[in-house]
Amino acid sequence: MSRADHWLLPDGMDEVLPPVARQIENLRRKLLDLFHGWGYELVLPPKVEFLESLLTGAGYDLDLQTFKVTDQLSGRMMGVSADVTPQVARMDAHSMPVEGVARFCYSAEIVRTQPENLLGSRSPIQIGAELFGHGGVDSDLEILCLMTDSLLLAGAENLCLDLGHVGIYRALLDETDLPEDIEVSLFDILQHKRLAEIEALLAPWQNQPAVQLLKRLAELNGGPDVLNKAITYLADAPAAVLQALQEMQQLVEALQEHYPQVNLYLDLSELRGYHYHTGLVFAAYVPRLGQALAKGGRYDEIGRTFGRARPATGFSTDLKMLAALQGNITLQVPIAAPAAMLRDPAGRALLDELRAAGKRVVMEADMANLPATPAQRIGRVGNQWKLLDAGSV
Repeated sequence: MSRADHWLLPDGMDEVLPPVARQIENLRRKLLDLFHGWGYELVLPPKVEFLESLLTGAGYDLDLQTFKVTDQLSGRMMGVSADVTPQVARMDAHSMPVEGVARFCYSAEIVRTQPENLLGSRSPIQIGAELFGHGGVDSDLEILCLMTDSLLLAGAENLCLDLGHVGIYRALLDETDLPEDIEVSLFDILQHKRLAEIEALLAPWQNQPAVQLLKRLAELNGGPDVLNKAITYLADAPAAVLQALQEMQQLVEALQEHYPQVNLYLDLSELRGYHYHTGLVFAAYVPRLGQALAKGGRYDEIGRTFGRARPATGFSTDLKMLAALQGNITLQVPIAAPAAMLRDPAGRALLDELRAAGKRVVMEADMANLPATPAQRIGRVGNQWKLLDAGSV
């Protein structure tokens, strides 16, 4: 590497500079205050953990995204956190095993070996909330509402929520005797929406009722009305499928009532996070972004490896993406103050008063580094320090 390249950053590893860093921090505070108002307790997970606990129940995809290092103290393999959710699950199961429902929130910088998509970052600031100990539709709705409130608070416009339910596909698959390789091919087809290939793939097993229902599943996507079509198409499905449809109907009705400005899209063949999620899955989109703004879902039993299997649901988003929704921010022009004020008790008192009121006061020794000419300065009027217009001094 040449000397000119010494300051290059790896692809996908981005630094945040002023004023965007301040914008992100302000948004972080607002969101954590929102979570606090909903009863979510803040946790701060470590950046590195032993690999076994970091990847438990998280699936193959997270394993690929995790940087591995050797612990010089124990000789064991450790991983750099690429997703906070498994860490919070460990906390619920082991560090804070409270009875009943537990609510946790977090904000943490994570690192990934590869981005989730072509537009994704390898160094997002993940912020989110997790709810443990309740497996009903009410907790799914709570997380959906909290996610939607968070995105609206961040300035998301023309928001669209994409809802699916991996439990429907899993319940239908359990009713078939499809070979394992055919299951893998079907999963790949549905994941990549190559729906025209389904008929040929499943033709040898088309006499099985559940296989016919799986083929119908691929057609069930669209607006909220698609649920009525699903109830008709899947009327002969197992009870677990009918229960999932009923729960989705309740969620849709509640979301339409609470957020009439938000668009809803349903896809019953959506298998995002299939090897990790166990029920409802969801993602939020805004126009022209090209990737999910936030996502989440139900992931029951993740704590089993830690000795405490519990229902769980949650969501996460990237603070950097959220801050970008707000566009350019208006900088607060600082007040210029003579450095001599720091040596005068009366001057120091005025400085403390102004800063306590949220004003930015910069000592004149740093004036060369100010981003803009100050609109106000502090100067002497008689024996007192006074706040003056810049042109008055």
